[in-house]
Amino acid sequence: MNPTIRIEEVNKDNWYECCQLSVSTAQAEYMESNAISIAQSKFEESLKPYAIYYEEAVVGFLMFNSVLEELDGYWIYRIMIDENYQGKGIGKQATQLMLDEIRNLRQANKVVVGYHPENTEAHRLYASLGFVDQGDRFGKEMAVVLHI
Repeated sequence: MNPTIRIEEVNKDNWYECCQLSVSTAQAEYMESNAISIAQSKFEESLKPYAIYYEEAVVGFLMFNSVLEELDGYWIYRIMIDENYQGKGIGKQATQLMLDEIRNLRQANKVVVGYHPENTEAHRLYASLGFVDQGDRFGKEMAVVLHI
């Protein structure tokens, strides 16, 4: 039987578990903490934070913007899987669930995500989902695009 992977908006029951998650030391340099991301979502109300569940355990966090931004797309701000649960395909399945949420938004034609070019795990994930590097750069990050 395949394990159940689902996403649920961050709420009073799962926010603390999201804050306790961690990535490897090598990955940590590429992302903000989940606590900072959750706080950011309280001040920028268009940001939608989600807990990622593997069976009944919170094992990851993601967040996207529900309004169009640069490149006329909806931006993925964060996606992370706790280091103890990486390599199981959870990140890919959770990203697909997030893309389903984004497809329901107004004018959902394009999804964009930015990441550091040396973040090979992010590159593999987004390339496997069909994101394409069209040469867009924002500061130290490259932006890849998926047309939906």
